[in-house]
Amino acid sequence: MQADASPPRRILVTGASKGIGRAVAVRLARHGHDLTVHYGGDEAGARETLGDVIANGGTGQIVGFDVRDGEKARAELEALIADGGPYWGVVANAGITRDNTFAAIEPRDWQDVTRVTLDGFYNVVQPLIMPMVRARKGGRIVAMASVSGVIGNRGQVNYSAAKAGLIGAAKALAVELASRKITVNAVAPGLINTGMAEGVHPEVMNAIPMKRVGEVNEVASLVDFLFGEEAGYITRQVIGVNGGIA
Repeated sequence: MQADASPPRRILVTGASKGIGRAVAVRLARHGHDLTVHYGGDEAGARETLGDVIANGGTGQIVGFDVRDGEKARAELEALIADGGPYWGVVANAGITRDNTFAAIEPRDWQDVTRVTLDGFYNVVQPLIMPMVRARKGGRIVAMASVSGVIGNRGQVNYSAAKAGLIGAAKALAVELASRKITVNAVAPGLINTGMAEGVHPEVMNAIPMKRVGEVNEVASLVDFLFGEEAGYITRQVIGVNGGIA
């Protein structure tokens, strides 16, 4: 937990029903923040996350929608803002994988991966920006990228393309919002101990200098730092949590 005394703030975490998203929401809750726990299909998981948020000193609510559906996302987010005020922070964490060699990737697998990551970033973050700016209280935006978007991974051309695009979007948005004291950064995890990391091939593990997978709390602690007062001058960065693989 950080040593700063930042006041409780309103934060949205997408894809927070499990894995990194849940860990991030729970870590931020330790500061007493008001967390909106987003889920795509796992409502039960989102409710578990909300329980952990409250148990760790935060407050919050859950919201469910497909991040690919721009109209639904905007309607839900505008209703939340109307009810509880603008968001100070957002973690764009929702993502999926559909791994295969490029020659074997089906059109739907390309579209689903890129739409969840890139359309999802636009559909969630864009409706929050102007209310955040008008509040004149600064803010934090973190895009959950991946080492795949930095170095490219075999069998993940769709995922690498989506995450590389997300990094570009975060860097450009950081320039637009810097004068408003809103920071925008990308966090790029490597292989993390979640459902996405199951069945890892031994040669992949051997490529990691630290010879182990990362833990969700190691990613969440970085996001927590970026949301703190001491990180107010850090923006437009891509920060890896990857055991030295890149």
